[in-house]
Amino acid sequence: MIVIVVKWPIKDEYAEQWPELVREFTEATRAEEGNLWFEWSRSLEEPNTYVLVEAFADGAAEAHVTAPHFDKAMDELGQYVTSRPKIVSVEAPGDDWSELGELRNL
Repeated sequence: MIVIVVKWPIKDEYAEQWPELVREFTEATRAEEGNLWFEWSRSLEEPNTYVLVEAFADGAAEAHVTAPHFDKAMDELGQYVTSRPKIVSVEAPGDDWSELGELRNL
């Protein structure tokens, strides 16, 4: 699978609205064949930063970045950020989350 993590630095005036601003993009991506997950979180240390964690079955990420809703989002979302988002993209074995084996007393 391909796992992607993106840090989105949102302008102050849009930080509270961000989940709604990306709703259409989020729903369309989650409906894509090969999408394993597409989840937003908000940073505790930097409240104007949202972190997107997404995963795709092998080969499905290319279809994602060529989809019309992806192009639309990339054209529109730049107006809401303070700088270009930072990304980590890696290939990982498996097709789902693994359990955290180090957690004790469970």
